[in-house]
Amino acid sequence: MKRVLSVLCAVSVFFLLLTVSIGLPIYIRPFYYAHIGAYELEQVSGYSEAQIRQAYDEVLDYLTLPGKPFGTGEMPCSHEAEHHFADCRVLFELNAFILVGSGLILALLFVLRKKWGPYRLGKHSAAWWAAVLSVTAPIMIGALAALDFDRAFVVFHSIFFPGKTNWLFDWHADQIIRVLPQAFFRNCAILIGGGLVTMAGGILILENRKK
Repeated sequence: MKRVLSVLCAVSVFFLLLTVSIGLPIYIRPFYYAHIGAYELEQVSGYSEAQIRQAYDEVLDYLTLPGKPFGTGEMPCSHEAEHHFADCRVLFELNAFILVGSGLILALLFVLRKKWGPYRLGKHSAAWWAAVLSVTAPIMIGALAALDFDRAFVVFHSIFFPGKTNWLFDWHADQIIRVLPQAFFRNCAILIGGGLVTMAGGILILENRKK
């Protein structure tokens, strides 16, 4: 039972770190706002910064807040694009569910720790193993993406939206895509990977100091 709980702890720590990292570009909206000036999105799209923020906020509200209707501010949007955002909302909800679920499991394991003692797998703690995986995964994925981000972008959508092409927006009909440049998604990936490595690195440093 102790080994089962230790494995569960390692898995839960990994998914907690992963979902928190994914949440960084989602919930920290100033991260997107900083791209408006940096990538001259007003000039590219023909919309003001206030209009761009409104469109982005409405999309993010739809993706993250239950019951919020879909909207893109003053920018026109096709039904195909709306269906893609509906698919995205499922993934956002899944991420939030796993984040909360893994947090609750770790809270329960913390309570049970008084009975079973520290959760360890071999010479290291369960959290250490989760941290090692959390550091290794983004480095490997990041290295592959760095070689050809365009290809990685297509592969990502093929995996998470199998058999669908509604993520291929028509910038004439779907003005929102003009203010969501591919560089923004690349920077989101960098933020997620950086956040994951930073948190995992903190766990590894703390365990090393304890030793």
